[in-house]
Amino acid sequence: MTTLSLDPSNKPQSNFVLPYHSLRNISCPDDTSNNRKILSGHVAAKHVLEMSTNENVRTYLLEAEGKKRKVPTAVHRAIRETLENSPEKFSVLNGGLTIVCSSYSVDEKKKILTLVNPSIINGAQTQGILRDYYNSLDDPETNFPDIHISYQLIVTEDTSLVAEISISRNFQNDVKLLSISGKLSYLDDLAHCMEKGLGKKIKRSETDVSDSYIDTEKLLQVLTAFIPEPIWVSVGRGELSNKTYAYNQKAKCLKEFIELKKAMSNNPTEAQSELYQLLLDIAPRAWEIYNGWKVHDGFQGTGLRCIQRNGRDIVDVPDGIVFPIIAALSTFVTKIDDKWIIDIPDIFRDDDLIQAAKSTYMEIAGSKPYVMGRSKASYSSLSQVTSIYKRLISSQH
Repeated sequence: MTTLSLDPSNKPQSNFVLPYHSLRNISCPDDTSNNRKILSGHVAAKHVLEMSTNENVRTYLLEAEGKKRKVPTAVHRAIRETLENSPEKFSVLNGGLTIVCSSYSVDEKKKILTLVNPSIINGAQTQGILRDYYNSLDDPETNFPDIHISYQLIVTEDTSLVAEISISRNFQNDVKLLSISGKLSYLDDLAHCMEKGLGKKIKRSETDVSDSYIDTEKLLQVLTAFIPEPIWVSVGRGELSNKTYAYNQKAKCLKEFIELKKAMSNNPTEAQSELYQLLLDIAPRAWEIYNGWKVHDGFQGTGLRCIQRNGRDIVDVPDGIVFPIIAALSTFVTKIDDKWIIDIPDIFRDDDLIQAAKSTYMEIAGSKPYVMGRSKASYSSLSQVTSIYKRLISSQH
């Protein structure tokens, strides 16, 4: 009996050879203009059993923990029942796999795809059940059914997009992560800080819909943008310019906070403890600053058409402009007397940041807020403004 690897979730793979049955390019103009390609088709199920799932936000849920096996869900049981009793229906009953890779090559004559850095980002449960079923057979090479599975292959080198796709396709139709987090008390500390600091409650469930609740996911996006560079680097989040996901990946920001909260109960590193304290310490002030920039009257006279106005009053500045601004203000996050604060110096002029934001919006982002919000160059450009102030203050001391 051949036994396949139980867990490909952390298996590094540079190249993966994938024989396919069918292959079609279904890329749309949006894909082409953004340097990505979308392919689809069918592949024999046995060929995907060992493909990596390292980019998936959820690994195989039935993977053993220690010696204890987790209980199958109704979905797991349904997939297994189809394999055992109606394998000929598998290809139409199963939703298939979503796979990402950075590049690929194809041998049309031999019908073989060679994928570079591939990962299943949706379909880990299907792969896991297929692998378990394969391993349960006495002679899997002979007795494993000759069945096929559909796939969509997304070819892109944009790692932030890969993370966003993985989160979106795994969570958009599931029980909401926010409600789960609220029930498991992961948000209690943050809720206490916001009530103490601002006298307001945060959402702990999708049913908390009144204006009296602070949007928890948005708050965590704001806090992510405010993480200063030394802490950002110490917890392994890479370059500071990677903060772009704070703008439009609310599920990722929530997931990272939950993982951090879990770590706090299980021998956290010094860097994790520092980050958790920072997020709680600055939460009320960070939320105030974010909301202040959303209606900042300094944008009067800038002529930016994307800004909503009521007469001369600024009603709403798009998040695509605000997030690079508050990320730049993270330069002023510092620890004083064992407490993290956002210490914006008296000499700092908001107008300098507004003018830099206007230039960045027009010259780098092509006057598109959503482009500015996810552009690393935008964040770097505005951070230069606050960094100049930081150096000036340091030289005076």
